[in-house]
Amino acid sequence: MSNCHAAPELAQATSDATRETLERYAADYPKGPHDQPQSMCPAFGALRVGLRMRRTATILSGSACCVYGLTFTSHFYGAKRSVGYVPFNSESLVTGKLFEDIRDSVHEQADPAKLDALVVINLCVPTASGVPLQLLPKQINGVRIIGVDVPGFGVPTHAEAKDVLAGAMLKYARGEAEAGPVAAPTGWREKKLQTGRPTVSLLGEMFPADPVVLGMLLEPMGLAAGPVVPTREWRELYAALDCTVAAAIHPFYTACVREFEAAGRPVIGSAPVGHDGTEAWLQAIGMAANVPQALIDAAKQKFLPAIKGALARSPIKARVTVSGYEGSELLVARLLVESGAEVPYVGTACPRTRWSDPDREWLQARGVHVQYRASLEQDLAALAECKPDLAIGTTPVVQKAKQLALPALYFTNLISARPLMGPAGAGSLAQVVNAAISNKHRFAQMREFFGEVGSGYAAGIWEDIPRDRPEFKADTRRQVIKLIKRRKAEEMI
Repeated sequence: MSNCHAAPELAQATSDATRETLERYAADYPKGPHDQPQSMCPAFGALRVGLRMRRTATILSGSACCVYGLTFTSHFYGAKRSVGYVPFNSESLVTGKLFEDIRDSVHEQADPAKLDALVVINLCVPTASGVPLQLLPKQINGVRIIGVDVPGFGVPTHAEAKDVLAGAMLKYARGEAEAGPVAAPTGWREKKLQTGRPTVSLLGEMFPADPVVLGMLLEPMGLAAGPVVPTREWRELYAALDCTVAAAIHPFYTACVREFEAAGRPVIGSAPVGHDGTEAWLQAIGMAANVPQALIDAAKQKFLPAIKGALARSPIKARVTVSGYEGSELLVARLLVESGAEVPYVGTACPRTRWSDPDREWLQARGVHVQYRASLEQDLAALAECKPDLAIGTTPVVQKAKQLALPALYFTNLISARPLMGPAGAGSLAQVVNAAISNKHRFAQMREFFGEVGSGYAAGIWEDIPRDRPEFKADTRRQVIKLIKRRKAEEMI
């Protein structure tokens, strides 16, 4: 689901509404060195948000190959419901019939007995063609209709696509709350009556145990953990907006932050990772919530010694590079550094925002190079330059590291799917990191045994003994040089 055809279609976006959307995306999600995603299709992020919500259905509008890939990936990641699809051809796209088909499909699926919300996602081709989801009704029979454009040429990563849909839902929910009383999520009133504590909403997908740990950290200050955005049901959006402070645990949720600020809620960046991160986060949250300093100090005294002890018991003595596209890369790097690891490089596919400044400043003060909008080329260059004992990264980075006989761990499945925060997070990385590093000798043995078999000109499956053909390479190189020269000449005309 990479190397999509999104970039050429950017020039085709002609609708005024589409241009306005793309201008907002350009401000919210500034692009990096590439004009199209290097990771999976960004729309998967928005699709994931909708599929994880109860009483919410999703309809995709896009090329059949894109829809196939997205639905396959969604079910691979555990989706247990169907995804709607509105097909099209050149005629229906050009004549506007596609929008009519989408509208008909929305009316057909909007069943209030089954749904609170119905999400419609435009992929690259309908977005570039200006299919106006903005003209869909806002609600049908009480079912909310949320239409969003998530093209690869406008949203750089699937992590930011989560913000596109979550932000659109928060905006809709904020409008409902401002118009009059709204229903609380199941059990919310009872919880509020029992605790009576102001809440801190949590922004960003997290390990399931993290919200529980955050609630424990907040309790001594008289605060409670609120809903996690993206939420699991529509009513949780109201409760999220009804917070005292919003914590941007993942700092790239620009649209969601805008909605919290529009609701008058202060937003705090970073997260309680390690000793220093926890101390700074508790102080920032407490001050934003007007908590007396004595209670903030009490929370620190309760948890900081335990975190320091856990870090000391689980040291990591190695050089580690970190890269990924989930948005929590800087938090992981902080935890590794406090665990004793040397981290010369951390790359994230997400952009720099003011909510990540505390993490960036802390890391840079300790000699870590922080690369926002990191490309695969930059991650691989860091791998070659730093020569780490362990590379934590995306799939191609892990593949390259193992080709070099270096231990490597896939960030998404093996690192971000672990508790990172508070006492539970301290030392949580040591076991998997140290175990991977201890296997380095096995990579060296395998490389020595296999040598260069299956690499270079010998890659693939052969019936005969493969032979290198440098003359073919030279001929291809000459043709490429001619093609480049011809294109440059055409550009000058």
